[in-house]
Amino acid sequence: MTVAEHFQGEDRERSNWIRLRTLLRVRWVATVGQSIAMAVAVQIHDLQFETGYAVMAIAMLVVTNIYFSFAYPETKRLSEGEAFFMLLIDIFQLSFLLYMTGGLSNPFALLMLAPVTIAATVLQLRSTLTLGMVAVTLISLLSLFSVPILTSDGVVLTMPPLFQFGFWAALVVGVVFLAIYARQVTVEMHTMAEALLATQLALAREQKLTDLGGVVAAAAHELGTPLATIKLVSTELLDEVTDRPDVQEDLTLIRQQADRCRDILHSMGRTGKDDLHMRQAPLETVVREAAEPHLDRGKSVAFDVVPLGDVHLTQPSILRRPEIIHGLRNLIQNAVDFAETEVKIRVSWDNEMLNIRISDDGDGFPASVLGRIGDPFVRRRRPINDRPGYEGMGLGMFIAKTLLERSGAQLTFANGRRKGQAGWAGQATGGAIVTVKWMRDNSSIAVPENHGALGENQHFS
Repeated sequence: MTVAEHFQGEDRERSNWIRLRTLLRVRWVATVGQSIAMAVAVQIHDLQFETGYAVMAIAMLVVTNIYFSFAYPETKRLSEGEAFFMLLIDIFQLSFLLYMTGGLSNPFALLMLAPVTIAATVLQLRSTLTLGMVAVTLISLLSLFSVPILTSDGVVLTMPPLFQFGFWAALVVGVVFLAIYARQVTVEMHTMAEALLATQLALAREQKLTDLGGVVAAAAHELGTPLATIKLVSTELLDEVTDRPDVQEDLTLIRQQADRCRDILHSMGRTGKDDLHMRQAPLETVVREAAEPHLDRGKSVAFDVVPLGDVHLTQPSILRRPEIIHGLRNLIQNAVDFAETEVKIRVSWDNEMLNIRISDDGDGFPASVLGRIGDPFVRRRRPINDRPGYEGMGLGMFIAKTLLERSGAQLTFANGRRKGQAGWAGQATGGAIVTVKWMRDNSSIAVPENHGALGENQHFS
């Protein structure tokens, strides 16, 4: 399953995020509140309305609560249809109660906003729109039809027509606004949670690959001597059995298999033991390691490694942290994806800063998203010739930005100029440019100057 399919599946099951117990608690609070409001109206303010029908409306809510409490365990996660049905019942129950108690002249008509707001946070868009239209329709009917509330003197309590229209308009606008606002906030929260989860998974994967690299490096180092001995002895034996072709064939096979073992270990890369020497490396080495998977994808990747200012300034070593490698790898991948022919990676440093500049000769970042690069699910809807079916979700840039910023880096995104031209609004046109900067004394990447002996490599358990 791809990341996109995973997120789409979660959107389809959004209603499963709410427990039955949560809605039942809200409904019990509503039941108590409605009962208290009706008791105060009758006993303290001596208002007259259809008390019997009002009690029936409250009793209906109590009965449904009891039914759901006994029919299902409280820890049950509601399906889309079940949550929709419960909220629909709430809207009709509250509408009937308001109809019997003055309609929109009843200030508690404001509670019609609650079910739609809840729906916007837990249901799919189609279900939310349906409940919203039902609520607006019932609010409109309540503005025209209702059983009035009377005082003890028989005076009808009602608002002036202009005020009643204003209250109706406020409720309709409130339903629409709160539903949109609640849904937008909820979607952004879940989007960020999903993106952070993807970041954690990417970091965990990179950490495993780094650990595995130490295993293979140690294995290749320790097996190198016995494999060389096997090859040497088999070669010497070949010279002594020239008169025995069957033995020669076996010795040749032994030598070939020794070479094969050496090649296998070499091809597995740096993957046992935790090689302490691999915990740090020169800045250029770390950048080249990050770029390695994208060097043979049909685009030219050029490296420019230069000190700034003092040309004799020694290149610094940094910690080979998985988040740094993975973050740079995502940025380089993005550059290769959108480049026409060439990607340039400039590595530079001075006494205070470490700089990595990644640029490509593509069309650059779209002006509409330039200020939002690094936010999850910012899509760039442009075809990528060498990646058929690719659909950018913004996760790669978000992961890269998040991981690198965790290491203390500062990232800037911009477009370069191509032949001195600029867009109609004055913005630069040309390839995309991403700059990553660290302070040299940043403890997240800096290698301690007096770190002492590395010690013995640690075996993995």
